[in-house]
Amino acid sequence: MLEGFANAPRVPELRRRLLFTAVALAVYRLGVAIPTPGIDTAALKSYFDQARGLLGLVGVFTGGALERFSIFSLGIMPYISASIILQLLTVVIPYLEKLSKEGELGRRKITQYTRYGTVLLSMVQSLFIARGLETIQAPGAGGVVFEPGWHFRIMTMITLTTGTAFIMWLGEQITERGIGNGISLIIFAGIVAGMPGAAGTVANFVRHGEWSIFRAVAMALLMVVVVAAIIYMERAQRRIQVAYAKRMVGRRMYSGQSSHLPLKINTSGVIPPIFASSILLFPSTVTGFIDHPAARWVQDHLAPGSWLYMLVYVGLIIFFCYFYTAVTFNPADVADNMKKFGGYIPGIRPGQRTAEYIDRILTRITLPGALYVAAVCVLPTILISRYNVPFYFGGTALLIVVGVALDTVAAMETHMITRSYEGFMKGGRIRGRR
Repeated sequence: MLEGFANAPRVPELRRRLLFTAVALAVYRLGVAIPTPGIDTAALKSYFDQARGLLGLVGVFTGGALERFSIFSLGIMPYISASIILQLLTVVIPYLEKLSKEGELGRRKITQYTRYGTVLLSMVQSLFIARGLETIQAPGAGGVVFEPGWHFRIMTMITLTTGTAFIMWLGEQITERGIGNGISLIIFAGIVAGMPGAAGTVANFVRHGEWSIFRAVAMALLMVVVVAAIIYMERAQRRIQVAYAKRMVGRRMYSGQSSHLPLKINTSGVIPPIFASSILLFPSTVTGFIDHPAARWVQDHLAPGSWLYMLVYVGLIIFFCYFYTAVTFNPADVADNMKKFGGYIPGIRPGQRTAEYIDRILTRITLPGALYVAAVCVLPTILISRYNVPFYFGGTALLIVVGVALDTVAAMETHMITRSYEGFMKGGRIRGRR
C-alpha cells in the first residue's frame, strides 16, 4: 500500500484528482474560520464551554464550525437529514420508488429533490438557532448577539443556508472531480482537524498530573485495539458459493466455473450512525437555544450519557442498518442476475428460493454488524460519562475516519489499476501496428 501511495503522483489523472480534493478540503477548512456577522464570538465560546457535551457531539460533523459560529455552522447535517427523509419517502411514495428504479435519470431527480430539502431544512434550523442565540446570556459576558431582531435572523438564515449549500456543492464536486465520496471526505476533514487538539489535551492532563502515564498508555492501546477491530469488521464477509453451469455461446462450449457472492457483515457502512446522529442532533441543537420546560426535558433526557439517549441511539442504529441494507441490496435482483448467467447456489433452486436464501443469510449477518456499529458508537459516551475522557474517541467519528480512509485508498487503487491497464492496452496496440 505504501508503494501504491508513492506511485500515485506519477499518474497524471490521479495526481489532478488528489490535488483538487486537497484544495477543496482546504477551502472548506478556511470557511470554518469565517464567523457569521452579528455574533460576539468570545461570549458564544464562553457559553459553549458550559455545554461541552453537546458541542463535542455536534463538532463531529461541523469540525469546530459551531463553536466559532462560522458560515459553515450547520455543516453538512441538513443534507444528510434531507437524504434520510428522501430515502424513507422512497419506501412509501410510489412516484419516488419509481424514480429510484429509473437509473441515472431517476437518481438525478432524487438528488435534485434532496438539494431542495437541504435548503429548506437549513432555513428552518438557522431560524431556530438565530432566535435561540438572541436569548442566550453567556456567563459573565452578556448576550451573544449584538443587535437582536428580524434583521439578524434573516441575515443568519441567509448566511448559514448559503454556507450549507456551498458545502453540498463542494462535496458533489469532490465526488465528481476528486477522489472518494465528497460528503464523507468533508466530514472526515472536520474530524481529523480536531485530533491534534485531543492529543494536546491528553498531554496536558499527563503534564499536570490529572492522568498517569499508565492511564495514557492504556488509552493508546485501547485506541489501537478499537481501530484494528473496526478494520477487521469492515473487511469481514460471508461468502456464498456460486456455481455456473456449462453453456454454449455460438459454436464454443464454456465449462462451468465456481465463484462466490460476498456479503459484508456491515453492508450499510457508516450511514446508520450518521442517520441516527442527525436525528438525535436536531432536537438537541434546537432545544439548546430555547428556554422552556419542554426543551429542558429534552436536553436532560436526550443528553449524551443518559440511558434514554443510548437506548434510542442503539435502536436507531440497528433500524437503519436493516433499513439501508434493504434499500441498497435487493436479493431478488441478485438471484435474477445469477439465473440469467447460468449461476446457482449448490443445493438451492434458482429464482425465488435463491432470493429467499440470500435474504435469510443477509438478515442474520446484519444483526452482528448492527451490534458492532452500535457498540463502537456508544463507546465515546461511556468513556466521557464514566471515565472522564476529555475528547470523543470512537463512535461515528472513528467509523467515518476508518471507513473513509479505506474507501479512499480503494478508490486510489482502482484509478491506478485502470491507468495501468490503459497503458498496457496502448502498448499492445502500438506493437500490433508495427
